[in-house]
Amino acid sequence: MPLRTIAAEGVLKPAAIIDGERVFTPDGQVFESLCPSDGKVIALIPRCDAAEVGRAVAAARKAFETGLWPKLTAADRGRLLMKLSALVTEHHDELSALESLDAGKPLKQGKADITALARYFEFYGGAADKVMGDTIPTADGFLAMTLREPHGVVGGIIPWNYPAQIMGRVAGAALAMGNTLVLKPAEDACLSVLRVAELALEAGFPAGVFNVVPGLGSEAGAALSNHPGLDYLTFTGSPEVGVMIQTAAAKNHIGCTLELGGKSPQIVFDDADLGAALPVIVNAIIQNCGQTCSAGSRVLVHKGIWDAVVEGLRARIRTLVSGPHSADLDLGPLINAGQLRRVQSFVDRALADGIPLIAEGAIAPDASSEGHFVPARVFGPVPVDHVIAREEIFGPVLSLIPFRDEEEALRIANGTEFGLVAGVWTRDAQRAVRVAKAVRAGQVFVNAYGAGGGIELPFGGFKKSGHGREKGFEALYDFSATKTLVLRHG
Repeated sequence: MPLRTIAAEGVLKPAAIIDGERVFTPDGQVFESLCPSDGKVIALIPRCDAAEVGRAVAAARKAFETGLWPKLTAADRGRLLMKLSALVTEHHDELSALESLDAGKPLKQGKADITALARYFEFYGGAADKVMGDTIPTADGFLAMTLREPHGVVGGIIPWNYPAQIMGRVAGAALAMGNTLVLKPAEDACLSVLRVAELALEAGFPAGVFNVVPGLGSEAGAALSNHPGLDYLTFTGSPEVGVMIQTAAAKNHIGCTLELGGKSPQIVFDDADLGAALPVIVNAIIQNCGQTCSAGSRVLVHKGIWDAVVEGLRARIRTLVSGPHSADLDLGPLINAGQLRRVQSFVDRALADGIPLIAEGAIAPDASSEGHFVPARVFGPVPVDHVIAREEIFGPVLSLIPFRDEEEALRIANGTEFGLVAGVWTRDAQRAVRVAKAVRAGQVFVNAYGAGGGIELPFGGFKKSGHGREKGFEALYDFSATKTLVLRHG
């Protein structure tokens, strides 16, 4: 049965989606999906391996070259994506509950993610027939033009922190451009992805166009990234695994898009509107319990307003409560026990090194001891070379760093290996533009941070934050290649 409801009793048993069919592994191999809020088994997921991945890639190749997909116009592809968007909206409550249960998100975050998912399919559905080439002035007697063509079979490996949203931005853009897709979701959270793949079949996507093969990273993930039948790869995850993905792509002489995290700064100048800035700064570190690539995890504070910022953040952080996803509190749990140990190790290191703990939140008294809960914390002043100021923690840990002037602020902001997102808080318009241009980041927000999913906004990083761009029209260009066509007519 499809995952139409979430039973309070029993365990969900979803299927992989391969060549237009719901597929279970032939030998019945599965892995357990655990609820981050209490550690209980919530689903048995098919443990796809190289054989299932091979079937999915072969189906995607057939669909791209000889199936119905290449015969559809761009407008028809767009209509299918629009229909899928409508089905996601129709099943909004079900999908939100799955996302919240599986990833440990407070229900309000799960709902926001599914709203963004529907918007991705809507946006790329509308954009499918609006990607155009150019005509190029050239020698007399010749007509030169460019065409945008799909790569072919795209392999996508997506993470556990935003499975629904990241599936939407990958599948929406790749399919809108006329590619076929084999998607491998993270083993820690894949229920919403598998359900949406079922809805894609209901929407009428031809067999082989949209395949989802859940499994372990070392098995299904490795098989997919190294498969010689792919024409393009996209990956969101850690820089370490990103190296492996890029190496695999290079061996097969294909391109790839990598989004690999960040250590994003928010620069607060002495003329900033703190009433507007502080709530946004707090939200940017606690959203999804800090498990966000674009989390604003470093706050650079002008020394002239240090005390005011410290007191404002202390007051806010102390009110925050972490608890089970179903309680819909400020923060849910971290995704798993390993992530809990990782975050705690950073906190322990900061405390051992004598970095002042400005404030911490609370954990709900009824939270299960088997859940992966941490309170929100803010430290400061943090030395710029300390590990919590340099490395991505992926948890609700905020580092406050003082600066004297604009030059020092920029040096600190650009002083990590990452370059994904930045925020600038100032009332000085000239300084806002000057600093925004000087910060080395793929997105820079002025007197704001984040944009409700940012579906229309190109997203990607510099340095170890990766390369290529997702979201907006830029993603359509990454999921296609330019062909130059020259006609002699004279």
